[in-house]
Amino acid sequence: MISVVTGGCGFIGSHIVDKLVSIGHDVRVIDDLSANENEEFYYNEKATYWKKDISKDDCSDIFVNADYVFHLAARSRIQPTIGSPGECFEVNVVGTQRVLDWSRINSVKRVIYSGTSSLYGHQNQIPFSPNMPTDCLNPYSMSKWMGEQVCKLYNQLYGLPSIVLRYFNVYGPREPIKGEYAPVVGLFKRQYKEDMPPTIVSPGTQRRDFTYIDDVVEANILAMKSSTTDIPYNIYNVGTGINYNMFELSQMIYGKQDSGGWSSVVDMKPPRPAEVKETLADIESTMRDLGWFPKFKIEDMINSY
Repeated sequence: MISVVTGGCGFIGSHIVDKLVSIGHDVRVIDDLSANENEEFYYNEKATYWKKDISKDDCSDIFVNADYVFHLAARSRIQPTIGSPGECFEVNVVGTQRVLDWSRINSVKRVIYSGTSSLYGHQNQIPFSPNMPTDCLNPYSMSKWMGEQVCKLYNQLYGLPSIVLRYFNVYGPREPIKGEYAPVVGLFKRQYKEDMPPTIVSPGTQRRDFTYIDDVVEANILAMKSSTTDIPYNIYNVGTGINYNMFELSQMIYGKQDSGGWSSVVDMKPPRPAEVKETLADIESTMRDLGWFPKFKIEDMINSY
């Protein structure tokens, strides 16, 4: 089997590359190495790499004879895209359309699109289910939703099978830890290591559903293996159905005093625009259709790497 992974040098993408190599795939990776949040990029010596921008460079040759495409390349992180929406839409929408077109031309069996849970926004009640209306609060979530729509269009119009996986707060080895907008688990772990207090965005009671990287990789593999006849196109949540607030999360890393009090001083930050108060995944359809279920709990895994 030949698989193309866009964004395959980053956190999630590199883990998918490793898994595909381990099950015997010939893996081709496209990454422009531009993600500022990554301290480093990750490579597998058995995969082949191209440094290209999917929104600008011709990548068509890389898709020849490909069986599967895992599309992760994107401008990510909510806050930075608010300051530069143009590049976000160019990569996340136009780049996605180009990836789908190269896949269509080469009769790819299935495209697996890495989506985001951030598009559920404020108006939806938890738990979030894939059939809820979107409520995009920022350029990142809007552009990722538009990418989903292009996947749907390419399925309806050209018969290109695709599955959208909406991730809920992925954490684990290789997670980004640079800068103030790094995902919160990596940020807290870095701050703890540097003997700094955790920076918690006010009020700190906002809750997130955290998903371990190995569970995310497994969801991608099961999506790849799913029947294109039964599931020509669909959207699935990849989360745990359990959430925690920021104080609870920091306690998992910083620990508690013997007296039961919290041992660390908190560096509170002002509220951020365009971020939701709570996320929680409804994963019933993911478990039913893909045979996927989360195997890892954050309280067991957060200090294991």
